[in-house]
Amino acid sequence: MKVLIVVDMQNDFITGALGTPEARAVVDRVVDKIKGFDGMVLATRDTHGENYLSSAEGKKLPVPHCIKGTAGWQLCREIERLLVTPPIDKPTFGSAELGQMLSSYNKIKPITEVTLIGVCTDICVISNAMLVKAFLPETTVKVDASCCAGTTPESHQRALAAMQVCQIAVEGV
Repeated sequence: MKVLIVVDMQNDFITGALGTPEARAVVDRVVDKIKGFDGMVLATRDTHGENYLSSAEGKKLPVPHCIKGTAGWQLCREIERLLVTPPIDKPTFGSAELGQMLSSYNKIKPITEVTLIGVCTDICVISNAMLVKAFLPETTVKVDASCCAGTTPESHQRALAAMQVCQIAVEGV
């Protein structure tokens, strides 16, 4: 079984508080990737509470974003309508719940390949790719760089290089 993980394609990362031109540029490619994918599609959603600024992350990144229930927290409409299952809400960069879920699925039907796409390459995509690799060490883990955007183009490239060192295949460069 193949799995596609769509990481944090939320309004705040595309057009909102932390949006970038690069994130806006990948939306159509992400939509096409989901539509053409032959396998299970899962999504994550960065989820913070009203107390975000007092959290460890909020003290280092004092830009409120992805506050549960707000428009910025919602997945991009074009992407959300393609999903069959609800997104996995995660309070931090990587989702242990996602790793555990994949590990459980793998026991029922072996997962041969996991591909990650989304934002931000240098924070949540790399964090989730590393978690997937830890939970499924014998599974091929890939990142499609053409469907990812980082906080900056330079940081995007550094994250892709770091993932390659950790035996995560980078495609679409």
